[in-house]
Amino acid sequence: MVITPDIPTLKYTIKNGIKYFELVAEPVNQEILPGVFIKGWGYNGSIPGPTIQVYPGDYISIRVINHLPEATSIHWHGLNVPNVMDGVPDVEPSPRIEPGHYFDYHFRITNPPGTHMYHSHVNVAKQDMLGLLGGFVILEPYEKNINKDYLLLMQEWSLKGLKKGEKVKPGHYHLDPFTMEFNMFTINGKSFPSTTPMPVEYDDIVRLRLGAIQINHHPMHIHGHQFLVEKADGNPIADQNRIFKNTILVATGETWDVIFTANNPGIWPFHCHISHHISNNFTDGTGGMFTTLVYKL
Repeated sequence: MVITPDIPTLKYTIKNGIKYFELVAEPVNQEILPGVFIKGWGYNGSIPGPTIQVYPGDYISIRVINHLPEATSIHWHGLNVPNVMDGVPDVEPSPRIEPGHYFDYHFRITNPPGTHMYHSHVNVAKQDMLGLLGGFVILEPYEKNINKDYLLLMQEWSLKGLKKGEKVKPGHYHLDPFTMEFNMFTINGKSFPSTTPMPVEYDDIVRLRLGAIQINHHPMHIHGHQFLVEKADGNPIADQNRIFKNTILVATGETWDVIFTANNPGIWPFHCHISHHISNNFTDGTGGMFTTLVYKL
């Protein structure tokens, strides 16, 4: 199974061969640093929302309950679903989910194994930038070669009331979803040093699943290793077309799956290579969109 550091996996029940999930869209106070909370919108008490994991061929039903003060929807980003289940009510037959109501999205998984995302497609400029997003992973049923499998989703935020360059003090901060000026950056809803490290063991084959759904692009860089680019937007890349890299640009709306062999022991950074994105409100020291790979001794 895939591990999403700092984010839970969404549980399900099975009835008559159908997997039933439930997502609650609601206001969320997300702790991005110790005592530092952003007042956003998320799913099931989390920003990003819990990771959905399924298999090819699964028939699934996802009940989305709206506890927000305005209508919402969910778009299943990159998934081949019927038009009425695609979640874009401004132009499709998909419904708007009004406050206090719910809608059951149901469809069969026809995409190949790979990494996708989900996010709001109502009032997108506001709702996505308040945190309505999450990961959606289609698992390989018979995979044996991957020892560690991690999903990392990148976010950017504009916390109100912060002066540029001042230390971020504990408190609850409102967000400005309509600005292009961001002062905090997170992986899976956490800023370094609060990001949870990814443990690996020597000779592990490690997969990193990378995704972004908001505004910025993020060149994600690994130290001490080279990775093989395996999948793009959940689609497999033919063996003869795969390339080795140590930095990959994750544009908004994209996912990339990369794999590498853990053969260089130590504590290794993995981070966005835009310098502003690895700071906390542009202060001294490492912060933001930064995490580590840690070899077990």
